[in-house]
Amino acid sequence: MAKKNDKKKGVKVYMIVLWTLFVMFGLGIFLLFHGIVHEWFGEMPTFEELENPETNLATEIISADGKLLGTYYIENRSNVSYDDISPNLINALIAIEDVRFYDHSGIDKRALFRVAFGVFTGNSDKGGGSTLTQQLAKNLFPRGENLSKVKLVIRKFQEWVTATKLEYNYSKDEIIAMYLNTVFYGHNAFGVKKATETFFGKEPNDLKIEEAALLAGVVNAPTKFSPKRHPENALNRRNLVLKRMETNGFITEEQYDSISQIPIDISHFGILDHTAGQATYFREFLRGMMHNWAKTHYKQDGTPYNIYKDGLRIYTTIDSRMQQYAEEAVREHLSLDLQPAFYNHWKGDSKAPFVLPTDEDVKSIMTLSMKRSERYRVLKKAGYSMDSIVAIFNTPIPMTVFSWDGPIDTVFTPMDSIRYYKYFLQSSLMSVETGTGYVRAYVGGNDYRFFQYDHVTQAKRQVGSTFKPFLYSLAMQEGEYTPCTKVPNISYSIQLPDGKFWEPKDSGRAMFGQEVTLRWALAHSNNRISAYLMKRFGPEAVIQMARRMGVTSDIPVVPSICLGVCDISLYEMVGAISTFANRGVYIKPIFVTKIEDKNGNVIETFKAEQREAMDDVTAYKMIELMKGVVYEGTGVRLRYKYGLRNPIAGKTGTTQNQSDGWFMGITPDLTTGVWTGAEDRSVHFKTITLGQGSNMALPVWALYMKKVYADPTLHISQGDFTKPLSNIDLDFDCDKYEEEQKAVVTTPEETEEDEF
Repeated sequence: MAKKNDKKKGVKVYMIVLWTLFVMFGLGIFLLFHGIVHEWFGEMPTFEELENPETNLATEIISADGKLLGTYYIENRSNVSYDDISPNLINALIAIEDVRFYDHSGIDKRALFRVAFGVFTGNSDKGGGSTLTQQLAKNLFPRGENLSKVKLVIRKFQEWVTATKLEYNYSKDEIIAMYLNTVFYGHNAFGVKKATETFFGKEPNDLKIEEAALLAGVVNAPTKFSPKRHPENALNRRNLVLKRMETNGFITEEQYDSISQIPIDISHFGILDHTAGQATYFREFLRGMMHNWAKTHYKQDGTPYNIYKDGLRIYTTIDSRMQQYAEEAVREHLSLDLQPAFYNHWKGDSKAPFVLPTDEDVKSIMTLSMKRSERYRVLKKAGYSMDSIVAIFNTPIPMTVFSWDGPIDTVFTPMDSIRYYKYFLQSSLMSVETGTGYVRAYVGGNDYRFFQYDHVTQAKRQVGSTFKPFLYSLAMQEGEYTPCTKVPNISYSIQLPDGKFWEPKDSGRAMFGQEVTLRWALAHSNNRISAYLMKRFGPEAVIQMARRMGVTSDIPVVPSICLGVCDISLYEMVGAISTFANRGVYIKPIFVTKIEDKNGNVIETFKAEQREAMDDVTAYKMIELMKGVVYEGTGVRLRYKYGLRNPIAGKTGTTQNQSDGWFMGITPDLTTGVWTGAEDRSVHFKTITLGQGSNMALPVWALYMKKVYADPTLHISQGDFTKPLSNIDLDFDCDKYEEEQKAVVTTPEETEEDEF
């Protein structure tokens, strides 16, 4: 009997203590909420702070067709609204974290009593006392580190007050969305939007029940329950969430039995990284562009925008479908065709892959490459001597290197890795939409993880015969010339300022000594006729034409520019050549259409710069001239090998010793340029058969356009170019005359140019 009374007495004491604590807590909350004891407990977050919590939001890069290309971030976080979240995730979260979420006002009294009772009885396995709203308060205003027990209790009071304020000022749906936007899911994914992209490659409103249960379970301990690192823990945790969903009526027993047997699918799992995913070279180019933009654009508080924290949305001109086709075309041609041919071409050569006269020349190139490397820069800055650096560069170490079959873990000396990378040919592509200047596809190289030099905007290489259209445009602008104008195909020499004479040669003897049309001359990239036109107009006039068409790079005032001795970027070349498709109007290629802030307000919109470079008749003449390249000249393999028989204008280019191969292709809707070559200009094919632009670059263009044409959702026309609205006779029928000329040419390879 005494024991029974003692037990009752003990319970009574517990209840008195509990009620006392509860009253004290309630009083403390009242005082905190009304701001009476800030000097004791510290400053509380204001309503404005609750309205605008200081979270770092990632800037999103959006494609023209609405796809997320990538992000710039400190914390990889993007917010979504309640309506954008799958009900499955909301149900899973409530089931595992706060089943009475819709019944309490921020603090769950029943849960508090349960926790307190568990503390006093030593039975603490009945669950936590924090509601989702309290957890949100903690996420929005972290406690900090190394708090004393007293300050920890005070901080807990503050979280209760913040939770009450949140409940007072926001709806339950808004609180759920805010919570899911602030949670860390591991793998550098902050917020539900980035988590669903990272874990499943989808949007938050597309989650299945089993996916939602996994995410709801992960937030408790992101590392412990990571499906990537600890799949067994993740599976057990997911099934616990499913069980709670069944217990609380969110799913049926039959659903639980079925879904709990489904294995976790991480086939789409991908840690978001700026070196991975689609359009990596473009995203890195855009990063620099946006960084400069942010310096001169300011928020309402007067501070400049930060692309890593302010949650901007950058709407780009890139079409994700066309970008995919461009990347596939580069990979397909280089990995399956050109690179194997290059390896075979150099097999057994001790100086491979350098076209250099001596081993000493090769050593010099390798030493220079070593000094340009990041490893050398770091060692030099750390104070290492040259001898020590050379020793380090010749010591084998584990490393991961690029291959077309995927990254390879191997052991190389740093010098061996430099030589290994010298073998790889690179290719770049830029595709611009006619009429708008919108850049629809941008490929700067093979793989940004290993090759971070951008060959679209950063690199400038000799353009070879792709420069000839600037010269021919000057000729077409004069009334005396048309594509069918005949010129003697003989040697022409030009006197230089020093009294010497410059006389270009051609590798082929086709039609030598006969009259040829300008269309035939451009189609076969005839250097003699280029010299004739250069002698007629002079280099200054040609440079002025190139400038009107958007070329800004330095161009030497010498006759040989007609053969492409100047270095120009692919970006400039595509913009310039697109002038012909735009009826003589140069439209500067544009990458961004608008920028929004984190609230969806448009900060700035963008339009392409335009100017008239030539009249529409001249532009149409050039289209007719460049059609000849594809119909019968150096670009004819587009028709006989790739089956592209729709109207196409184009120009190939091959530079000195085959270091660079180019192809510029024009259709009514798109102008696309391709460059192919090695990082080092001393690395190239030894013969023009393999090293010409029609073999190195043209196939990438063909593969890309075939994929584009095969996608009906893109609506890319295969029709003909529109003639100018003019009474001038624009029917340039040179076919009868050129049928006789074509009979002289045996294969397309024999007609390719040799600029030097």
